[in-house]
Amino acid sequence: MSRQEVAEAVNAYLWATYGTRTSLDANHVGKLERGEHRWPKPATREAFRAVLNASRDADLGFYITRGQRHDDHVGHRLPPGQPLTAGDDHGSQWPTGRQITDTGDMNRRELLRLLSLTGAILAAPVPGGQLDWARIESSSDGKKRLDPATLDEYEGLNLQLWATFVAAESKKAVSPLVNRQLTTLTANLRRSHTTSVHRRLCGITADLLQLAGEVAFDANAYSEAAHCYVLAAAAAREAAAYDLWACAMIRHAFISVYERDFRHAAPMLEAAAGLAGKGNSALSTRHWAHTVRAQALAGLGDLDGCRRALDQAEEVNCLPGRVHNGGWLRFDGSRLAEERGTCYVELRRPDLAEPVLSGVLSQGISVRRRGTVLTDLALVGVQRSDVHQIVLYGSAALDTARQSGSGVVGTKLNRLQHHLRPFLADTHVQHLNSQLNALPRAKGLM
Repeated sequence: MSRQEVAEAVNAYLWATYGTRTSLDANHVGKLERGEHRWPKPATREAFRAVLNASRDADLGFYITRGQRHDDHVGHRLPPGQPLTAGDDHGSQWPTGRQITDTGDMNRRELLRLLSLTGAILAAPVPGGQLDWARIESSSDGKKRLDPATLDEYEGLNLQLWATFVAAESKKAVSPLVNRQLTTLTANLRRSHTTSVHRRLCGITADLLQLAGEVAFDANAYSEAAHCYVLAAAAAREAAAYDLWACAMIRHAFISVYERDFRHAAPMLEAAAGLAGKGNSALSTRHWAHTVRAQALAGLGDLDGCRRALDQAEEVNCLPGRVHNGGWLRFDGSRLAEERGTCYVELRRPDLAEPVLSGVLSQGISVRRRGTVLTDLALVGVQRSDVHQIVLYGSAALDTARQSGSGVVGTKLNRLQHHLRPFLADTHVQHLNSQLNALPRAKGLM
């Protein structure tokens, strides 16, 4: 991330979390890097920690200098849903689609992938008719106001992009289309609209930013993913869309869970659950928050608390009708068994984990999900010192990682490899270890 991108992400975090409007820029970040300022206000330090995935102020070089004043720009608070005005001078905070999801020039392979995916999406059936790409892309030329039909097209394309992401074995293949849509949306966000159009456009943008974050997360680009989620929370706040806002915070907190920074994740998940409580009670947002919170509690060694959170998540099965939208909210309880199994592995309870995970493996699940379940079963073998189980499930998980190219599966396998040392006297484990060493590690979006 550039200095300006860091500054924009910090501004967005402060707005999304505290309703405080700030105007940090690249110059301000540069002064912090050079040590000209060393101790921002508590909220600003928290924002920098969240954006840069740091656990402590000291990790970022922040420390108190005697007599130094806080150097934050003074912000002001606005209630959720109040739109920005020209006088706020914050239009430049919205990044372009290329800044969010692309780390370099698109090469020929990416261009071919883009053309292939575009053709596939345009050929797919769309409820109510085909997408009008001419309307979508011409709406950002600044010559006309957005109309409801164009906003409907934006929402329809977002849903199709989510469906494509879910179905794709290689998640990063969706990135070019996300860029295309996000560039259009951010161009419109810089224009003036009525309050109702502005809120709806912010909601659509928050939706797409969460997809951009998931693409980045699958590529192990955690800083980029966190940036996306911070901006998504800010956009959802302006839209006064509480469930959408809560989902952005859940996704952001999950990065900390995945990096095993469980204490950092807990307060964000509590805030997300609070937001979900203000949202639509027919949706599963709060149940998803409980699921991720269970993972954080498992990481902290709290078996009883983990079980209570999972039991709260199970209440999603009591909700009538459709509990998600298939896009930014997809939690329907169907993955609760594997989530419970993962928690038990984290708690080092192989007796509880294995029967649950074995049951999941017998179901028809995606390649990426299968890879994570297989890796958890290999970890059960580690906890039981069962070399046969380690090799059997570890090798199968390795095959899924090669097939999908998923950074999520690759990261879990990397953790498995750290536990193989006590078993390296076995030739089969040695072979598995050498194969894991040869597995390409996802460094970011291509």
